[in-house]
Amino acid sequence: MINSSLQYPIFGPEIQCPHCRQTVPALTLTDTYLCTRHGAFEADPKTGELVHLQSGRHWKQWGDEWYRQHTHADGIRFEIHEALDRLYTQGFRATRVIIAERYQELISGYLERSTPWRGQSESPKLYGLPVDFSPNSQEDSRWEVINFDLEKEPGVPVRYPYFRLFE
Repeated sequence: MINSSLQYPIFGPEIQCPHCRQTVPALTLTDTYLCTRHGAFEADPKTGELVHLQSGRHWKQWGDEWYRQHTHADGIRFEIHEALDRLYTQGFRATRVIIAERYQELISGYLERSTPWRGQSESPKLYGLPVDFSPNSQEDSRWEVINFDLEKEPGVPVRYPYFRLFE
């Protein structure tokens, strides 16, 4: 008798599509998952990655979430920008961006730097926010998978100045 777990890819009989989060079934006796909207994803048992066959994008899982593994600075910058937008619509504002150390070389050319004066050293910025890089992944293994984290504080709802005319 064949062990049923050997019939499925490494992530089991189904996963959540990294793009649309709908449940995606595995194709038995293959390393492939098939999303009706986004096509085939192949599970690589050696790297633990999920590869979207059409685009070549790589994903890793941490907890129940899929994290795209970026190869170009524009991808990580766009992802951070989207997260900032979501945070803002939830009534928060970010105070700092912490980016996985593995992206430091990739993104460093895109960081805003100002010339410090009076001996003050200022951290580089992205979208006006201070940027720090994560501790290395040996200290905290989640940084092998996740791309960035945002520090946040409760925001004040935006009120445009012309509203005051009518109060």
